[in-house]
Amino acid sequence: MIKTSTFQQALETIEALSSEEQAMLLEIIQNRLREQKRQELLKNVEQSEQDYAEGNVKRGSVSDLMKALEQCEN
Repeated sequence: MIKTSTFQQALETIEALSSEEQAMLLEIIQNRLREQKRQELLKNVEQSEQDYAEGNVKRGSVSDLMKALEQCEN
């Protein structure tokens, strides 16, 4: 007997739901994904603010960046 994957089992469970329940589940999952992305963004902002406060951030123009990249290649 072939063991059905957890993902496949989840799909089968979802397929057993009514259309309305599937739509509600989709909305819940989308909301959770948005919240996860929001939390990740907040963490990135906090880290960026900390890096800036600690002086770990360099400022410059695009041409400054290009010069720095050229120096790394040499």
